[in-house]
Amino acid sequence: MPITEILEQNCQKYGNDIALVEINPDIQENRRVTWKEYELIEPNTLCHYRREITWNVFNEKANRFANMLISRGVKKGDKVAILLMNCLEWLPIYFGILKTGAIAVPLNFRYTSDEIKYCLDLSESDVLVFGPEFIGRVEEIAEDISKHRLLFYVGGNCPSFAEDYDRLTANFPSASPDIKITDDDYAAIYFSSGTTGFPKAILHKHMSLMHSAKVEQNHHGQTKDDVFLCIPPLYHTGAKMHWFGSLLVGGKAVLLRGVKPKTILEAVSSEGCSIVWLLVPWAQDILDAIECGDIKLSDYKLDQWRLMHIGAQPVPPSLITRWKKYFPHHQYDTNYGLSESIGPGCVHLGVENIHKVGAIGKAGYGWETKIVDENGNTVKCGDVGELAVKGPGVMTCYYNDPKATNDVLKEGWLYTGDMAQEDEDGFIFLVDRKKDVIISGGENLYPVQIEDFLRSHNAIKDAAVIGLPDKRLGEIAAAIIELKPDHKCTEEEINEFCNGLPRYKRPHKIIFADIPRNPTGKIEKTKLRQIYCGESVVAKQNKG
Repeated sequence: MPITEILEQNCQKYGNDIALVEINPDIQENRRVTWKEYELIEPNTLCHYRREITWNVFNEKANRFANMLISRGVKKGDKVAILLMNCLEWLPIYFGILKTGAIAVPLNFRYTSDEIKYCLDLSESDVLVFGPEFIGRVEEIAEDISKHRLLFYVGGNCPSFAEDYDRLTANFPSASPDIKITDDDYAAIYFSSGTTGFPKAILHKHMSLMHSAKVEQNHHGQTKDDVFLCIPPLYHTGAKMHWFGSLLVGGKAVLLRGVKPKTILEAVSSEGCSIVWLLVPWAQDILDAIECGDIKLSDYKLDQWRLMHIGAQPVPPSLITRWKKYFPHHQYDTNYGLSESIGPGCVHLGVENIHKVGAIGKAGYGWETKIVDENGNTVKCGDVGELAVKGPGVMTCYYNDPKATNDVLKEGWLYTGDMAQEDEDGFIFLVDRKKDVIISGGENLYPVQIEDFLRSHNAIKDAAVIGLPDKRLGEIAAAIIELKPDHKCTEEEINEFCNGLPRYKRPHKIIFADIPRNPTGKIEKTKLRQIYCGESVVAKQNKG
C-alpha cells in the first residue's frame, strides 16, 4: 500500500483531529499566514507563534498542490524538489508530489546555490519549490535553473523569478487526483555522499516509505494518543521516517522551529508531547541547562513524555546515564540507519535493552544484518567487519550512477561502509567508519570539500580534515594544515579565510603540522587520528 493511502485513511477516520502543529519561537512579521492565524502562546516566560491543521486540511492541501502540478504538465516519474525550512506547508507539499506519481526530492537547507543547482541537475528535477529563506540563493542560479524548470515560491512577497504557491493552489480542486500508484513506483530521491564528498541521489520506491512507517511504529509503539515532537529538518530521512510512525496511527505531530532547551521543554509541556527524538547536542544542552539551574523541570508538564530516542551520530553512554538521572521514567532507544536504507531503524537498540547502551542494537523490524570481511564472508562473533543490511527499505539505486550502486548493493545487501562487531548476545557495536565523513551535531561534514577549500589559500601546501571527539556535538572538524616553505600564517588568519565556507563546514580546530601520505599519495588519516584523538576514542560508540 503506498503511503499516500494512509493519509487518505486518516482523513476519513480522523478528519477533524489535529494532524500537524508548527511552533516557531521567532516572530516572523513578513510571513504570510494562509491556513490559520498564528496563535500567541505564553507558557512561562517565552512566547512563540503556532499554527495547526487537521487531517482534512492536510489532505486537501496535498490534493490542491497535486492537481496544480498535474495542470502544469507534471506526470508520473517527474521529479519535484523541495527546499523549505520546517513549516506547516512542508509535508502537504511532499504528499502532493507523491499523489501525482512524481518523485519528491528534498534538499538540504544548508546547500549553497551551487550545491542546489548540482542536486537539481543530478536528480533531473523538473520543479523546485522553495521558501523565503532561500530567495537569495535561488536568485543566484534562477536564470540557469528556470530554463527547463518550474519555480514555485512558498511565503509572502513572491520574487519575480518564481510563481506564488499560495495563489496558484487556492484555485485547484481539493479532491484527490485519479493517479494509480503502486508499491513498486518510484517515490523519492534523498541525497547522501560518497568518499569524494559530492552528493549522490538515492532513489527509493513507495515500498521503502511504507516499510519505514511500519518499522517506526513497531519499534516505538505509537498510538493515536501519542504526540510526536519533530525538531530535525524534514529533508532528513530520519525526521520524516520517525514521523511516519505517527502518520500510520493518525497521531498528532509538532514541528518545532528552535532547539533551545526552554523552547523544547515548553513545546513538550504545552502540546502534551509523549515522544521526542533528539540529537546529542540538544540532549546535552537540556542536561546542562538543568544542572546549571537555567531550567527547573517542575515548571513544565512532562509526565506524559514517555520516550526519548536519539540518533544521527555516536551517542556517548555517559549522556544516557545523565539523562536517566533526571528522567528516570523515560524509555530510551537509539536507531541506526542511512538514507540508503530509508533512514533510521534497520538496526535499533530497543527500549527493553537499555543495559546495552553503547551498542546500536540488532536488526530492526523486517531487516537482516551481517558483518562481513573484504570478500563478503560473514566474520566470527567479536571480529570486526563491514556492516551490511537487507530489507524492504533498501534503496533501488544511486540515480544515474551505476558504478556507485554496484559498489554498495550486492545480492540485495546494502554495504554500509561502517565497520562493526557483534557481541555474544548478538548486539552490534560500531568500531569505526570506512568513510571519512565527520558527523557533527547530526550533520555530515565531508572532509574533501573542506580540504579543497583550504588548499586554495596561497600559504597552504596541504590540508587534512579529521573528526575530533566533542562532548556536545559528538565530533568537530579539525584541520591539520601544512604550510608552504617560507610562508607564515596564524590560526586567526585561517579562521578568517574559512568565513568563505558555510558556517557548519568551518573547522573548529586548526593544527599546524606535517601531513603524512602513503606511497600512493593518500592522506594517512588513521595516523592523524592516532596522534590527535586516539583510535580507541571512537571504539564502540553508537551511531544513529
